[in-house]
Amino acid sequence: MTHFLKHILIAGILGVVLLGTSCSNGKAAPGNETSGGRKAALVKDSVSRGVPIHLTRSEFLAKVVNYIDDPNGLKYLCDKPCIVDFYADWCGPCRMAAPVMEELAKEYAGKIYIYKVDTQKEQQLAAEIGIQGIPAFLFCPVGGQIFGSSGIARTREETKAMFKKIIDEQLLKSGASASR
Repeated sequence: MTHFLKHILIAGILGVVLLGTSCSNGKAAPGNETSGGRKAALVKDSVSRGVPIHLTRSEFLAKVVNYIDDPNGLKYLCDKPCIVDFYADWCGPCRMAAPVMEELAKEYAGKIYIYKVDTQKEQQLAAEIGIQGIPAFLFCPVGGQIFGSSGIARTREETKAMFKKIIDEQLLKSGASASR
């Protein structure tokens, strides 16, 4: 399933490049400049407290992967590995994954970022990267290959164990998470 989501992500990015570049003039959508400083302070506080950080499309393009300015590469932009949780409030499995993501954000505070994208509010982003089912997760190791998965395990405990294994074995591996 991970390989499948990767192909969907690449296909979505290519679709955006071929069909959507003229709408964006090759540039990422601007963020909310009027509250940029306040937003940065809130994000810093969220990271230090170990809580998931909610992203808009423009924040995703600035912090995770800018597939508009760099359509040929899937280069992760942050200094620490991350998990991006694509969810919707009405989704039962998403609601089950939410407290797990919160626990992992606390447990791995300062080591990884846990981002959340509400697919109902950020439909353009979800469509552009090919999210077709939720919950869906994007895993971004620093200097490594971005990969994804969808769905969760049967229980909360199994779901947390699944994510911990990915974090410990793939996101925090020496070399994959080395600072640039």
